[in-house]
Amino acid sequence: MFDLYQLSDEHVAIREAVRDVCDAKVAPNAAQADETGEFPQASYDALRASDFHAPHIPEEYGGAGADALATAIVIEEVARACASSSLIPAVNKLGTMPLLLSASDELKRRYLPKVAAGEGMFSYCLSEPEAGSDAAAMTTRAIYDNGHYVLNGVKRWITNAGVSEFYTVFAVTEPGIGAKGISAFVVEKSDPGVSFGAPERKLGIKGSPTREVYLDQVRIPADRMIGEPGTGFATAMRTLDHTRVTIAAQAVGIAQGALDASLAYVKERKQFGKPIADFQGVQFMLADMGMRLTAARELTYAAAARSERGDADLTYFGAAAKCFASDVAMAITTDAVQLLGGYGYTKDFPLERMMRDAKITQIYEGTNQVQRIVMARQLLKGVI
Repeated sequence: MFDLYQLSDEHVAIREAVRDVCDAKVAPNAAQADETGEFPQASYDALRASDFHAPHIPEEYGGAGADALATAIVIEEVARACASSSLIPAVNKLGTMPLLLSASDELKRRYLPKVAAGEGMFSYCLSEPEAGSDAAAMTTRAIYDNGHYVLNGVKRWITNAGVSEFYTVFAVTEPGIGAKGISAFVVEKSDPGVSFGAPERKLGIKGSPTREVYLDQVRIPADRMIGEPGTGFATAMRTLDHTRVTIAAQAVGIAQGALDASLAYVKERKQFGKPIADFQGVQFMLADMGMRLTAARELTYAAAARSERGDADLTYFGAAAKCFASDVAMAITTDAVQLLGGYGYTKDFPLERMMRDAKITQIYEGTNQVQRIVMARQLLKGVI
């Protein structure tokens, strides 16, 4: 049996299980979440009940212990049904990955079981109003004071902010030395001095709230630091190496949903006396969509395998998968709208929502322009 480039039976079973849950209990919430801009609590409850809300958390901390590929498949399948809902497992991984990579066992045991049990989600606070792609330019401060750190600052573009109970916050502990002066902390929603801005009015992923997080004299115990002082920025970058794979998976899922809807439509829609699927022009579009999607999925899974193994070329593959898959998702969803013509431009079909949702995958966790810089640097270093 030559099983290279073939999913294991376990991974196939995970896909089937997630798809069953999503078709029944997540997809029905997608249009409403987009329309109202409200967090899809019913989707969260369904994913939590099935242990798909944070599948990556190791069994020793009460989680399902899914590997990086299985987690990518979960996110892909949820995104196929509802992109906003896919940010539940995706952001839980993003928020907790710094702990998994760098935290003490005590800190892991304090927080990871709560996320695994569905007691709260975990968001990631890196970006600031004046520190986006240049994350090391952050100004949020954490000052040591008698066994505690006092945090002050503003974080922007924080996914699921206000809904999540826990936050990985990056702050400057030693000014003047750039990235090496940044440390990471766990902040709780209930900590005095934590507040949130109004939800951003976004183009897509409207069911996942994006807000500013305000830190005003937030005093937390020093043992909530993740790793050693000054290692926060390195932890942040290592985290993104892993979680860019999850954004690639999200993009693949959105694209798959758009292709599925397109195929169903072109088989039913008739013009000039026959289904439009019979026209060569339509077939060429479908072929390109399928070809690009297959390539994006294979690259994403290859990156997920490297994430699980911790390979030296993960930085390159994570950036490549995220960049390529998100560009593909944008192209496929745009073509999907085109295939449906006027109907694709209406909210009666999900394609216009998918096109709007796809756009963010080219932007967050590092814009695709930044991903190309990352890849080029890895190539110049001879990593690939």
